[in-house]
Amino acid sequence: MIKRLNTILLLALCFCFIPALKAQKIKAVKGFSPHIGVTVSMLEDLKSRVTRSVQNLTVEETDFLLDEEANRIGALILHLAATEKYYQVYTFEGEVYSEEEQRMFDIAMNLGETARAEFVNKPIQYYLDIWDEVRSNTLRLLKTKDDKWFKANVKNSSMNNHWAWYHVMEHQANHMGQIRLIIKRM
Repeated sequence: MIKRLNTILLLALCFCFIPALKAQKIKAVKGFSPHIGVTVSMLEDLKSRVTRSVQNLTVEETDFLLDEEANRIGALILHLAATEKYYQVYTFEGEVYSEEEQRMFDIAMNLGETARAEFVNKPIQYYLDIWDEVRSNTLRLLKTKDDKWFKANVKNSSMNNHWAWYHVMEHQANHMGQIRLIIKRM
């Protein structure tokens, strides 16, 4: 009898909490063409998962080095912003970084020893704010395009715009795993 009551109680609790769980679905975000809207949904999901993983880190945790060849979490977040910015310029303008963009993002793009020395003693929000600004611009620019543009090749490339933005997502997912590994090893 007690076993049966425990089972009923457990089922009742499950039914109470199931509606509270956020549905995990990929749907086109309104305001974008269908394929771009789906990509935006995935970009935003990845960014929010990375952000949730790091948003409460202290400066010491943000600066943690797994070993002398590793990259700091802050530098990795800035690397994600730099890569996204690069693909903005590449896909929307058919260009590479301007001199100003290169000064701002080159170290983060390349990481390594210079980045380990440069990107220290800043709160995680510093890096997240830069990524937020880059993402805001990405979304603004993607709203101006349609699925025909998404299927078209990037200027002077055999890569289409859709693949370029898929690569940005793939890149973010790879570094999300790296960031989570670093956090677990602190």
